[in-house]
Amino acid sequence: MKKLLYSLIFILLGVFAVDRLGGMAMWWVNQHTQDLSAPKIKYLSCNVKEDVIMMGASRCELHYVPSIISDSIGMSVYNGGINASNDIYAHYIMLNLILSHHIPKVICLEIMKNDYEVEKTPFATTSFFAPYFGRNEHVDSVFRQAGLYWRYKVSHLYRFNAKAVSNIAGLAVSRNPNGDNGYYPMAKPPFFPSEIKTLDAPVSIDKDKLHYIQRFIDICKENGIKLFFVVSPNYTYPALGLYDVIRDIAHQNDIVFINCHSQGLFLDHPEFFMDSYHLWDDGARKYSSIFASELKRYLNH
Repeated sequence: MKKLLYSLIFILLGVFAVDRLGGMAMWWVNQHTQDLSAPKIKYLSCNVKEDVIMMGASRCELHYVPSIISDSIGMSVYNGGINASNDIYAHYIMLNLILSHHIPKVICLEIMKNDYEVEKTPFATTSFFAPYFGRNEHVDSVFRQAGLYWRYKVSHLYRFNAKAVSNIAGLAVSRNPNGDNGYYPMAKPPFFPSEIKTLDAPVSIDKDKLHYIQRFIDICKENGIKLFFVVSPNYTYPALGLYDVIRDIAHQNDIVFINCHSQGLFLDHPEFFMDSYHLWDDGARKYSSIFASELKRYLNH
């Protein structure tokens, strides 16, 4: 019986040691990889210093050229869009990681309907930020909401599960493109979208997501940050009521909502798009000039 007990203790200690050492090794990998998202999350979490931070998912990352916006408004700009961080939970986490060391003057949050509609797996991309578990209570609150808190608390190695292969591969091959302060330019596609479809309004609204949108707003206000809600061009028609919820929230909180979803210039030019939802570099540069003028007007108001 004693031998069995000693064996179990030895196994548990071995598992514990592997988990802790593995967690330390994967943290080193995460901080040194040239994967697509890890270096940007690291910069935003530890080093970002710009006055204006663009936030959102891939549509943010691919649509806002910081140098163009900065030249117009006379402030430093960083594109903090993170590919596949597709809803408000991820943006809320990233906001709090930024504020742990830097308070920008302006944040522009690129809004998608994923930010407020009911989804089957709303916390799917919060795992991208799990390596930063335990560093900020606001961040950890999202992991609690997702039911992941104790998994990350118990296992340090599990925190790196979502991006382990990609992070390791990024040590050997850089997938981090030469961008403009966080903006990643996309090459001209071989084909442009040929049909303008309709982007449907959400079937149902997620009240928990609305709660986190309000928390995002409140934290910005508490820190004296001027917050803008923005929607960049889509090669789609917005369904009636698509942005009603966001427009109402913006109005209630005195937030400017810059909605360029269906700007005529872009709907008339499919050659600006790589698909129905994303601009390639040429379109992004044209849009950034238009957006910069709009932002400057509101900043000077």
